[in-house]
Amino acid sequence: MSSNPNNPDRPYPLERTRNIGIAAHIDAGKTTLTERILFYTGVIHKIGEVHNGNATTDWMEQERERGITITSAAVTTKWFQRQEEGVTKLFPNEEQRINIIDTPGHVDFTAEVERSLRVLDGAIVVFCGVAGVQPQTETVWRQATKYHVPRIVFVNKMDRVGANFDNVFHELKEKLGANAVRVLIPIGAEDYLTGQIDVVNQKEIHFNDDDKFGSTYDVRELGADQKIIAEAAYAELVSAVADVDEQLGEKFLMEEPITKEELKLAIRRATIANKLVPVAGGSAFKNKGVQYLINAVIDYLPSPLELPAMIGMDPDNEEHKIEVVTSDHEKFCSLAFKLWADKFVGKLIFFRVYSGVIRKGNTVYNPRTRRSERVGRLIQIQADEHKDIDACYAGDIAAMVGLKNVTTGDTLAKEGYDVVLEPPTFPDPVISMAVEPKTKADQEKLALALARLSEEDPTFMVKSDEETAQTIISGMGELHLEIIVDRLKREFKVEANTGAPQIAYRETITAEALGEGKLVKQSGGRGQYGHVRLSVRPNEKGKGLTIDNKIVGGEIPKEFHNAVIKGVKESMTNGSVAGYPVIDVHVDVLGGSFHEVDSNENAFTMAAIFAVKDAFKKANPILLEPIMAVEVSTPDDYQGDVMGDLSRRRGQIQNTESKGKLSVIHANVPLKEMFGYSTAVRTLSSGRASYSMTPSHFEQVPGNIVAEIATDRGH
Repeated sequence: MSSNPNNPDRPYPLERTRNIGIAAHIDAGKTTLTERILFYTGVIHKIGEVHNGNATTDWMEQERERGITITSAAVTTKWFQRQEEGVTKLFPNEEQRINIIDTPGHVDFTAEVERSLRVLDGAIVVFCGVAGVQPQTETVWRQATKYHVPRIVFVNKMDRVGANFDNVFHELKEKLGANAVRVLIPIGAEDYLTGQIDVVNQKEIHFNDDDKFGSTYDVRELGADQKIIAEAAYAELVSAVADVDEQLGEKFLMEEPITKEELKLAIRRATIANKLVPVAGGSAFKNKGVQYLINAVIDYLPSPLELPAMIGMDPDNEEHKIEVVTSDHEKFCSLAFKLWADKFVGKLIFFRVYSGVIRKGNTVYNPRTRRSERVGRLIQIQADEHKDIDACYAGDIAAMVGLKNVTTGDTLAKEGYDVVLEPPTFPDPVISMAVEPKTKADQEKLALALARLSEEDPTFMVKSDEETAQTIISGMGELHLEIIVDRLKREFKVEANTGAPQIAYRETITAEALGEGKLVKQSGGRGQYGHVRLSVRPNEKGKGLTIDNKIVGGEIPKEFHNAVIKGVKESMTNGSVAGYPVIDVHVDVLGGSFHEVDSNENAFTMAAIFAVKDAFKKANPILLEPIMAVEVSTPDDYQGDVMGDLSRRRGQIQNTESKGKLSVIHANVPLKEMFGYSTAVRTLSSGRASYSMTPSHFEQVPGNIVAEIATDRGH
């Protein structure tokens, strides 16, 4: 087999391919940056703006109205590193292919970021030059770290009043623990932003104001003031890279001269190994600094070949690990990371190819269902435009049509290739509401539409409440559910009424207790007999349910042990305070008794449920509520009013900090008290404050509120 991993038919070799995501806190400027990248790389010929509702990657009606990104959009573009005098670039005069995914910043759509990062090779994390490190940025950063995604930071909005590149750079190091290095430093700020210092090349990149879209720039020698900054940054950069890269470290210690190319290659190696984070500054909106950021993506972020091979496992034997090597010549293996219901095409399955080639009309195998299906069409996505392609190669991101039984996170492989890749993980929903169709005729349409929406969004769940016979939808926040209801109306033509949101409370215990459960039924013929003794105790926070089987001496025969464990697990779905799921409990199954004839699995499952219920009553059960970490940015004048309002909502103020003329208030507030907060905070601050909230932890519900919740649940 050839050592060259590229198929001769592929349009771009693997080493010239970059799969990157653009991620950040809401409103840091991700979509604006993506729009500029598409313009400078020639995909679009007119720049759209988020605030005008015509950005390329924000193509859903709901995105255009609200000026936010809801669904991650994929676009494919190409870039050519121009040769410029005095400037070293690693891949000059070679056309590079860049697959970009613009992800949402709002915490309600965190699943979109999670699944995008799972399949990307690198990311640009965008920070606002004024606000710095914000809560959702921390979430994105953690997600990128979890999947070992190399990243570059772009400090955006350097044209805004109060922008401070150095502050953001220090926050990056302190708050996120990033080993950050400056590679492109903005020159000036606010109205005086003129360009960037290229630290490696010790040049000024000056953007021309007379050019409407910043397409032209000059490479100049540095002025005296800039030279001082550039030389200090260069020394800092070389020292930081030498600390984490052996090759450069040796040269540095021996005090040998280091060429620009050697330095860039060392930054590249360290970035790909996640030991270093290059930082650039500029303003996407004012068209300053984007071209050199794209050069940095090509220079420092990996091609699919430079990352470790994906490790899959054998579905029949989890211990057996299978290496999925990036090459067109290997067996086809890919991960379906997103489903989307398209009104023209039908069900689109977005997938990332890790090895091999897939062609239109080929059959793919799904190890989860053990079924094979034929691929009807292969599509390259340009936001909302579709381009049919004949083949998809290793390292590519595309969509396929024609597969029915696929869910997010499925591995799709060559027939007979039994391998399962690690799927992305998703957080549990934190908020629920009741939904019902306005007319009886819409009943079936609603059920169908909700099924389609929950299929494409793993954090959106639909279930029927047996007690109230209501359809309950659950999601990541008010905005998430609001968008879902809006999509029901527009895409599926279903008018629905919604009820007050219900909150995902949890229950736990605070003491140890013994429990006993017996099921004895005799009604002629064969009876039912099960008897279980167990003890319960509080578990460590976040540990969930753990069970130890301590049955000795055959008190309960081996064949019924699984039934007992099943009963214990089932009883955790319904606590004794208000019937909510129970978390963080350890159960020791101690023993019981059985009947030669009447004992069966069902009897022992029921006996275990009774035993747990009996133990819970004695173990001081408590109700827990989700607490949100809330960050409010408000002009100083309104700080007192905002803090007073948060306190009225049972909020605990953690700290406050000043950023220019803004106060940033950090508080922990129960989710129950945060409904309608967006309207309240706008009213309090005359529309000038903004806030974000992320799920933080669970805390005990105060006694006076427990009774109210239990009554609502019919307990």
